[in-house]
Parts: sequence; C-alpha cells; structure tokens
Amino acid sequence: MTEDYYKTLGIEKSADQEEVKKAYRKLAMKHHPDKNPNNREAEEKFKKISEAYAVLSDAEKRKQYDTYGSDQFSQRYSQEDIFRNVDLNEILRGFGFGGHGGGFRSTGRRGGFSFQTGGGGGGSYEDLFGGGQSAYSMPQKGEDLHYNLSITLEEAVAGAEKQISLRSENKINEITVKIPAGINTGKKLRLSGKGYPGTNSGPNGDLYLNINVLPHPLFARDGNDIYIEKTISFSQAVLGNSIEVPTIDGSIKRIKVPPGTQCGTKIRLKGFGVPALKGSGTAQGDQFVKINIDVPKKLSASQASLIKKLADEGV
Repeated sequence: MTEDYYKTLGIEKSADQEEVKKAYRKLAMKHHPDKNPNNREAEEKFKKISEAYAVLSDAEKRKQYDTYGSDQFSQRYSQEDIFRNVDLNEILRGFGFGGHGGGFRSTGRRGGFSFQTGGGGGGSYEDLFGGGQSAYSMPQKGEDLHYNLSITLEEAVAGAEKQISLRSENKINEITVKIPAGINTGKKLRLSGKGYPGTNSGPNGDLYLNINVLPHPLFARDGNDIYIEKTISFSQAVLGNSIEVPTIDGSIKRIKVPPGTQCGTKIRLKGFGVPALKGSGTAQGDQFVKINIDVPKKLSASQASLIKKLADEGV
C-alpha cells in the first residue's frame, strides 16, 4: 500500500500550507543525507518525506490525493509527475543544504532532479532514490479489485459461468467467471491479473469476487445440506403415503411417508444436497424433506362425525 503522506509528515489532514512546510523542514533537518552520511535508513526516510511534501505542498496534487486516496493516486501520478515544478532547494537552503551547500535541481529528464551533497560531491536523483535505479521506477503490482457477485442457489450447487462487466480506464471489460460447484456465501474467488494495471511494467493486480448466494423460494441451505418443507394431510400422516418432492437439481423424486409420521419429521434423500467444494474438506450433502401436517380448520358434518368416531376409539 502507498505511504500515507499526512502520517509521513506527522500532520493532520486539515493542515494548512505553512504547517506542511514547517513539518517538512523539521523532518528534513533530521534526516537529510548530509546530516546522516552512509545512513541508509535516514536516506529512505528523507526520500519519503520529500515525496510527501512534493504532493501536499501542491494544491492540485493534494486535491487529487485527497480525492482518490494513496493507492489510486500512485496509479495516476508517476514520480516524475510528483516532483515536477517542485523546488526543494528553496525550503532546504535555510539549512545550508541548498545552493552551494547542495540540494536538488531540475534536470529535465526522467526522475526530474539530481542531488548534490553538502561536501560538493554529486549524485544523480537515481543515486539518492534507489542506488543507481530509482526505487520509484521499480515495477509495482497494480491495485486489486473487489466485486460483489450474487448468484442463485442452483448456480452455487451446480456451478456456472457468469459474465461480469468492469470499467477500467474509460472502457468496459467483459470477463467470464467460472463458479465452482458447492460454493457458498462469504467465499472469495481470485482472478489473477484482472485488477488495475501495474506501474513501470509491473504486473496487474488481481480481481476478487465476493460471493453472495441469493435466497430461494423453496429450498434452504445449511452447510452442504438442502432443506425443503412439504405439507401433507392428516390422513396421509396417519395412514402413510408416497409423495413427490422437487430436488435442487431440478428433478422430481417420489418418497415414502411412513404411517404415523409426526409433524416436523425429516426424510432424507441421500446425496441430493450440495457437492463438496474442491479443497474444502467437506462431504457431499443430502436433501431433507421436512414434513408439515395440515390440520383442517373447518370440517363438514360427515367429516366431523368420522373424526368423532375416531376420537371415541381413542385415536
């Protein structure tokens, strides 16, 4: 993740330009290479605070940074862009680092500045900012993308192919996504190289799909098991019967309801649940049919008479 420029300078986001300059002066005095010869840690710190000052001291760059955040800002601005039109000598000169004492100067080439040490020796911008190759010109991986993808329960169980559209650099990219069978809400799929472009020939970021399985009007899922409710009549529950029930794969199965079945009884269809997601270590699920019994609210005279006879028989 890119540096937080405000934290780098130790200032609040509301800091005005004078506070930005004051913070940079203080840190530059402490970490300047002339003050810390052969100190790589101080040199790295000086590079970071100089970059932070170059952005936050420029109204337009600061506005872009505040708008897009550090990661997207780094995608939009190269190091050459960041240091363009920035005169660090002006602020360092008061410490004897600028002018004859050494400092930064514009070179008009990639990198934008060269560095002169206080002792009169010289080093290129690349010498200071990366030991012969600018650290900021090193290839950097692009930012990752995150996309919320909703799928049906049938797609989660059987697997599917989905087309998604992503906007990148003012164009629409159509991407085909393979949904593995057995996936569930909360799982993430990674598509390597489908994120934002890298910088300086760095690799693209990745695309992460956050899976959300939509509710189903008939079926419910618990782990790898599927549940469905089926209502039968009072007489079917008492005498037993066979009924047809749909399965999640779209087929119809006939199951036997044993005599004396109670309300809430679950009848299992082995192997008709959710397949195990590859690499999850789980087992193939089953489908369960939960039985509800319909007790009539109104009876005809003859029905009431028959029920009364059953009651007289102790049923």
